[in-house]
Amino acid sequence: MTTLSNDPLVLYGQTFQSRLLLGTARYPSPDLLEAAVKRAKPAMLTASLRRQTANQGPQGSAGNDTSSGFWALLRKLAVPVLPNTAGCHSVQEVIATAHMARELFDTPWIKLELIGDDYTLQPDTLNLVDAASQLIRDGFQVLPYCTEDLVLCQRLVDVGCQAVMPWAAPIGTGRGPVNPYALQVLRERLKVPMLVDAGLGLPSHACQVMEWGYDGVLLNTAVALAQDPVAMAGAFADAVGAGRTAWRAGAMAAQDSAQPSTPVLGTPFWHHAG
Repeated sequence: MTTLSNDPLVLYGQTFQSRLLLGTARYPSPDLLEAAVKRAKPAMLTASLRRQTANQGPQGSAGNDTSSGFWALLRKLAVPVLPNTAGCHSVQEVIATAHMARELFDTPWIKLELIGDDYTLQPDTLNLVDAASQLIRDGFQVLPYCTEDLVLCQRLVDVGCQAVMPWAAPIGTGRGPVNPYALQVLRERLKVPMLVDAGLGLPSHACQVMEWGYDGVLLNTAVALAQDPVAMAGAFADAVGAGRTAWRAGAMAAQDSAQPSTPVLGTPFWHHAG
C-alpha cells in the first residue's frame, strides 16, 4: 500500500509528506483559509511579495492587501512557505522580487512566475529560462511555472531546475488539462519531479494528472472559490493521494473490445441436451 511515509515528495533533496501545494489567495476569510490548510495538510503554501515595508507582511498570491494579519496566520499554520513572483513581467522584476522574498521569508525556495500575456497569464516562454538561470546562480531553489511545452521544460532542467511546474490550463479557469497529449508526453520524457500548476478545477482533474505520473499539484482558485473551501481542500487532498496510488499500482491496458471479467469454468450440461 502506498503511504506518505514510504512515498514522499522529494524536491531539491527535501522530503515533503504531501503532494499537494496550496495557494493562499481569494479565500472568503482568513478563518476559512486556516481551516482549509488544516484539512488538506499541504506540503507548502504559496504567497507573493508585492510591496514590503517595516510594518507590513507579504501579500496573498493574487495580490490581496493582507498586511501583518496574513503574515501572522502563515506563521501560525507552520507550513513551509513557497514565495512566488506573481505579477512580474520582466526578468529584472523577477530577480528583485525573489531576493526580497528570500529576505522576508528566510527561505531559498521560490516559485518563478514571469508573465508574458496579461489576458491568459501565460508564462513568458522566451525569457523564463534566463530568469530561472539567474535565480539558480543566486542560490534559489526554483520551481518554475511554465507551459506544457517539452522543449521549454527541458531547457529549464538544463539550466539547473530540479523540478518544473507546467500548467493544465490558464490560471483560474478551472478547465482541467486542456492538452492531455502534451502533458503525458512531457511526463514520459522528463525524469525530474513535475507538479501541475494552474487550471485544475475539480478533484478529478488532480487525480487524472497524478494517474499520468505527475508528482504533485498546486491549487488555489479551485479551493478558495468553492462553496465549501474546507471540504474541497479535503477532496483535492484525497484525489491527489488516490491518483498517486493508482499510478503506482499500474493501470490495466485499455482494450478495443469487451473482455469477459467472469471466468468460465465449464460448459453447463443443458447445452448438450436434446
